[in-house]
Amino acid sequence: MASGTGNSPPPAHEEEQVLEGEDAFEIPSKNASHDHLRRWRQAALVLNASRRFRYTLDLEREEEKENLRRIIRSHAQVIRAVFLFKEAGQKNLGEYCTSIKDETLSQRFSVDLKKLKMLNRDHDAVIFQEVGGVKGLSDLLKSDLDRGVSPDENELMRRRDIFGANTYPRKERRSIWHFVFEACQDLTLVILMVAAAISLSLGMATEGVKDGWYDGGSIFFAVFLVIFVTATSDYRQSLQFQHLNEEKRNIQVEVIRGGKRLVASIFDLVVGDVVPLKIGDQVPADGILIYGHFLAIDESSMTGESKIVNKDQRAPFLMSGCKVADGYGSMLVTGVGINTEWGMMMANLSEDTGEETPLQVRLNGVANLIGIVGLSVAGAVLVVLWLRYFTGHTKNPDGTTQFLAGTTGVKQGFMGAIRILTIAVTIVVVAVPEGLPLAVTLTLAYSMRKMMRDKALVRRLSSCETMGSATTICSDKTGTLTMNKMTVVEAYLGGKKMDPYDNASTMCTSVTDLLIEGIAQNTTGTVFMAEDGGATEVTGSPTEKAILSWGLMIGMDFKDVRSKSSVLHVLPFNSEKKRGGVALQVSDTEFHIHWKGAAELLLASCRSWLSTDGSVQPMNSIKHSEFKKSIDDMAVSSLRCVAFAYCPWESKMVPTESLDKWKLPEDDLTLIGVVGIKDPCRPGVRNAVQLCNTAGVKVRMVTGDNVGTAKAIAVECGILDAKDAASEPNVIEGKVFREMSETAQEDIADKITVMGRSSPNDKLLLVQCLKRKGHVVAVTGDGTNDAPALHEADIGLSMGISGTEVAKESSDIIILDDDFTSVVKVVRWGRSVYANIQKFIQFQLTVNVAALVINVVAAVSSGDIPLNAVELLWVNLIMDTLGALALATEPPTDNLMKRRPVGRREPLVTNVMWRNLFIQALYQIAVLLIFNFDGKRILRLQNESWEHAGKIKNTFVFNAFVFCQIFNEFNARKPEEKNVFKGVTNNQLFMAIVGATTVLQILMIEFLGKFFDTAKLNWRLWLLSVAIGAVSWPLAYLGKFVPVPVRPLQSYFKHCSCRRGPHRDEEQGGKS
Repeated sequence: MASGTGNSPPPAHEEEQVLEGEDAFEIPSKNASHDHLRRWRQAALVLNASRRFRYTLDLEREEEKENLRRIIRSHAQVIRAVFLFKEAGQKNLGEYCTSIKDETLSQRFSVDLKKLKMLNRDHDAVIFQEVGGVKGLSDLLKSDLDRGVSPDENELMRRRDIFGANTYPRKERRSIWHFVFEACQDLTLVILMVAAAISLSLGMATEGVKDGWYDGGSIFFAVFLVIFVTATSDYRQSLQFQHLNEEKRNIQVEVIRGGKRLVASIFDLVVGDVVPLKIGDQVPADGILIYGHFLAIDESSMTGESKIVNKDQRAPFLMSGCKVADGYGSMLVTGVGINTEWGMMMANLSEDTGEETPLQVRLNGVANLIGIVGLSVAGAVLVVLWLRYFTGHTKNPDGTTQFLAGTTGVKQGFMGAIRILTIAVTIVVVAVPEGLPLAVTLTLAYSMRKMMRDKALVRRLSSCETMGSATTICSDKTGTLTMNKMTVVEAYLGGKKMDPYDNASTMCTSVTDLLIEGIAQNTTGTVFMAEDGGATEVTGSPTEKAILSWGLMIGMDFKDVRSKSSVLHVLPFNSEKKRGGVALQVSDTEFHIHWKGAAELLLASCRSWLSTDGSVQPMNSIKHSEFKKSIDDMAVSSLRCVAFAYCPWESKMVPTESLDKWKLPEDDLTLIGVVGIKDPCRPGVRNAVQLCNTAGVKVRMVTGDNVGTAKAIAVECGILDAKDAASEPNVIEGKVFREMSETAQEDIADKITVMGRSSPNDKLLLVQCLKRKGHVVAVTGDGTNDAPALHEADIGLSMGISGTEVAKESSDIIILDDDFTSVVKVVRWGRSVYANIQKFIQFQLTVNVAALVINVVAAVSSGDIPLNAVELLWVNLIMDTLGALALATEPPTDNLMKRRPVGRREPLVTNVMWRNLFIQALYQIAVLLIFNFDGKRILRLQNESWEHAGKIKNTFVFNAFVFCQIFNEFNARKPEEKNVFKGVTNNQLFMAIVGATTVLQILMIEFLGKFFDTAKLNWRLWLLSVAIGAVSWPLAYLGKFVPVPVRPLQSYFKHCSCRRGPHRDEEQGGKS
């Protein structure tokens, strides 16, 4: 383990909540209250609310949705009737409405339409009995309770046509014109369009149509260009978010068709399907329980009450959208889509994908500050220019005075005042960075799309950012660090090791019969024997599949064994007790209770063991030690150890009533055997763990397996050094940690690297301790019981393959391939989001500072500014939308994983960024002001007419300014690295935007001069413009040798709203 990775991060990370009186632009990374969200909205300076708040949570709509949910829950039948009535008048009713067609139904199915509707709607037990219970209903629906419906696609399509598809109507996708309309609502652009309209009408009235339309027309064109580019960018983002939301909704469920368990999309379910249910699943449609063991359903999503409802033959009705809280079973689908209350509710609730992130809100704070400065500057420029204009101090290009009181006409004077107003408003457009907060959504949309390719589905936007700050990852072992491809490789049966592990011929028949009975009946998996002699298919969890496959090797006939005994009661596997049991009736007088679970825990409950000849021997201390040593040896070989035990039970001790409340005996058991299951480490995990160590992110393993197995896998993965494997508290058992005092837990939490035999509650305790110590904690989990830890963690990572729906809903990111290397990729992307935003901020602030200072100095000193309204709008386009597209979509680099985690309170503008910004801005201001005031002499334009020389000089200043930004865009890519060109060709969008900007700049000056009020430049001036811009490259290189202070620059000012952790400062100071 790299030194220092276990140290606590600074206390600055510890503050989660934003307290009253603190900065309004700080919100928690998870579960922010509506009060926090309202406060920053009220504090923000906004010129285009519809665009600025597009990707934020609509608080009013959220309240409306909650009210609507309550109405739907209490008036579900009325709402459904209203919805169907509303849809009846639409032409595309057939596409959406899933109402049952009477005439088609009566031809194909012998089911009474009204009764089926009432059964789904009212959960009427009388009707249920009338149709013959679940068996009768399945016959009417032409389904089989064991084999399901036929998998034939034509049959499934017929059922969808008659009973409807398991989908519900969605809101139509917003067209690009919606985004164009939103972009038009920007207050500054509206003012500019009004000014352009006045300028256009007055210009054509005074100078004629041929020449008078240029000033107003060029502003109109520039405004429409800004609107078009902005709307196109926003539209593309919207499409990306919609695609990601579709992926979130597309839940994969198990379904039995033709006797085989298949995995299908929830949208593909049809009436008549048989669906297995297990703990953590979402009930995918309305249905009737076929069978269930301890099946408990959380119906809070439908009823609004946090109440767990037990389901059995007396209460068999299941509602779509609810969650399985405990147990397992199977259901017959009787209602889908809009014919379910869930579908009807989802159809009526408008989908709101808005969610502001902490970084987005902090950027609103930055935009607020810049905007206030920009507005002040624009106001000052407006006042100065108007004073100079109306007092006769503003000159025309030919040297004449623009306005003379009593001489200049009203129209001409008004035109001059409008031109000055246009310039001032355009300065506001440049100065107020409306696009800055939206750059977060741009980089998040880009990152989320790319993360999908890296097998990570983001459920909450804020998790992308928070992952960049993660200081520790608490990872599961099975399926995350290992491949989850389990096979039995070692077995002890009858008190001795089987060699080979699948040869049971030396065992007495009674021993193997008991073992096979326990394997076949005490399982949630199944074995499908193909009727055509094809390959046998085993389904279930990886552990169940490994044990069932081994059972087949030692002679198990799954179907035959299950038919010889009947299940009386099932106690599903419990992650707290690490075992699961089943009570069987073998004959009228013979009953067996089988247990399967963690080997060392089950061994402790055994008072006897079964020998090879079938005799029961007492479990003395010597034999107990032998079994314990066998288990420890397997654990050291990184094998998962599972034991099988049973006890015979007398018929008189079996309860005749309330079997579901029967507490199966857990002690005085007889040990049958122990198996060792191999689950190899995933390839690449060791390198991924090493990468985390380098990045200052400590990886901790939290597993339910025994400590020996956990240690062996941890050493294999590189989480533990071999020399640390035996030392405590590096390695600890969940029970030991659980029983410590809170103070002791906090004292050792940092040191824990491996926690074995942990329960979900132990994982939650560890997460809480680490958070109190100041860590930013990421947690992986797949089970329903992991939900509290996933919710409590700063970033909850659920597993896409092995994870339950409950775990996924509690998580922030779903790892689609369950691979730890994908978790590390998420860390890279999290850091990339933050880094890309910083690149864009550095670039935008440089343009802001340079443009504002140049215009203010020029306006105050000469009464005119070198950049006209159209040119400023073009600069705004380069700086805002195009700049964000170019810099916010930079792919992550390996260098990101060589830094320490980003502090959650770290300033957005670091000292390194301030240094780079000041160097570039001062250079641009100095050079361009020199050319603005003395350009005619320096550029040797004395022989030109006064008017033409002034136009060439202004055009040159504008051209040089734009090329400074183009070249500085490269510098912004690498704020801390000297080689700014590294990997530049990998970002094709960046190259395309730089190329397009250059081409448009050439076209603007060389071919659209009259339209943009520019003059053509000769090759020498072009070369000089490019050279001035190119100087920014060596300047940036040399500037990175300038040291920066350790203390953040913002901390010198009282209005500082962001704090940073000391470890980051020291590192940056050291670098510099």
